[in-house]
Amino acid sequence: MPHSYPAEFRCKVLDLVEAGRPVRQIAQDLGISEQEIYVWPCQHLIDTGRLPEPTSEDQTELVVARRRIVELEAELAIHRQVLSLA
Repeated sequence: MPHSYPAEFRCKVLDLVEAGRPVRQIAQDLGISEQEIYVWPCQHLIDTGRLPEPTSEDQTELVVARRRIVELEAELAIHRQVLSLA
């Protein structure tokens, strides 16, 4: 699973890219993958509404919701087992 970096960090990295620093050098200096740096401009466009895709916030909410659904389904299965024993 990719590492999640704070928005401020990503913005500063993108500023370095826009200033002309090579992505490979930035990645080596900061200990992150080049591929992540290449993905961030696209994600920035999505998060600012310039591309019609789910934003980072939407993605985070979706992950939390899916985890909660799994928890609730497990609780429901337990309740069903208890009721079937009664």
